[in-house]
Amino acid sequence: MTSLQSESLSQHAGDEAHAEGHGDHRIFGLATFLVADGMTFAGFFAAYLTFRAVNPLPSGHNYELELLLPTVNTLLLLVSSFTFHRAGAALRRGNHPLCQRWLLVTAALGFSFLAGQMKEYFSLPFGLTDNLFASTFYAITGFHGLHVTLGGLMILIVWWQSREGGRISIDNQFPLEAAELYWHFVDGIWVILYGLLYLL
Repeated sequence: MTSLQSESLSQHAGDEAHAEGHGDHRIFGLATFLVADGMTFAGFFAAYLTFRAVNPLPSGHNYELELLLPTVNTLLLLVSSFTFHRAGAALRRGNHPLCQRWLLVTAALGFSFLAGQMKEYFSLPFGLTDNLFASTFYAITGFHGLHVTLGGLMILIVWWQSREGGRISIDNQFPLEAAELYWHFVDGIWVILYGLLYLL
């Protein structure tokens, strides 16, 4: 073996080692971002519980909220996680039309949740500036609502990209997987919020 051949083989082996050492870490990066985002929500949780404990409402008022609408909203988000999972399963089978249908159902459930949240805002017994508790309630639910809005827009983008011949395919599932992970995160945060705001 000549020195030139030996150098070529060594370079090839180095390229393979480099490729193995620098794999696709995009999902890990997204998961890291979601952990950081979760810490923001944790700060909201702590503030809400603190203000509720130290800043009582005036006489004749109470913290009790209607359960029906938030419960329906919770069911909508839980079902949307299932429909998103079905979309991913359809894509892995190469069934793009079915994947798109499940994505549209998921987006519709998400936007229905937002409509329900807006309806609740107009029926609450307190306003945004009544006290620290009320302000924190609106801030935390509004911040979550922003996440749902962004998630719904992401789903619509993924829906468009998952059409036949689009960017998303069996060979490139990352956009759908990233959006699904984000959506499950948003759903999980809401389950915690539901327990803190409406059941505690």
